[in-house]
Amino acid sequence: MNAEELAQRLDEELRTAVFRDDSHNGLQVANSGRSVRLVALGVDACTAFFEAAAEKGADFLICHHGVSWGESLARLTGVTYQRLRVLFARDMALYGSHLPLDAHPRLGNNAQIARALGLQRLRPFGRYHGSPIGFLGEWDRPMPYPAFRARAEALFGGLMQEMVFGPERVRRVAVVSGGAAEMVEEAADAGADLFLSGEPRLYAWHLAKEVGIHAVFAGHYATETFGVQALGVWIRRRLGVAAEFIPIHAPC
Repeated sequence: MNAEELAQRLDEELRTAVFRDDSHNGLQVANSGRSVRLVALGVDACTAFFEAAAEKGADFLICHHGVSWGESLARLTGVTYQRLRVLFARDMALYGSHLPLDAHPRLGNNAQIARALGLQRLRPFGRYHGSPIGFLGEWDRPMPYPAFRARAEALFGGLMQEMVFGPERVRRVAVVSGGAAEMVEEAADAGADLFLSGEPRLYAWHLAKEVGIHAVFAGHYATETFGVQALGVWIRRRLGVAAEFIPIHAPC
């Protein structure tokens, strides 16, 4: 299986064509067409990830945040050139999957987070560019907020920014990874006691306080490692290709 064939299988599974996105999802950088032996997966298309993947001998890279957004490749200079130079020098292809890898009902960031938290009866939530990308779920019994905090801190492995304006016990939770602070009010309208996302914003504080909901932000990077890791497992099991997640941690 070469890069184009692997990209086609990924497009089919992730339903890439369905999503209108700022990211140009799919195969963003080709290689010479050799067979794919090792897939490296990461959150961000940064030089550190590319160099780490090259050291491991990867020939196909998958990033949640790729290199091609809007007109971001209008000029191949500066940091963009440095990043692409690593890909070309090591003949590595690059595949980007942004909203498709947020929204996937099994492999996506939000489905993976919701299930890891033990939420049940998941249903789509949070429309972005016309498509729902998050999930709303609930526990059978309400959970004291401190118990949720402990569970979330264990899952994300670090401190979180909390806007604690909801009920003492929470049952229904809306999850949208990354930068989705603007969806706080939408979560409250959907009946959620708590909204979980990645990156906090000032306006989210006022929204959460005014609508009476907890808003918890666990980090943009931390909330978006789940999809690429799940996709790596899928590649190994379904396609029989070696795949490895490479963490390049960012504390935000």
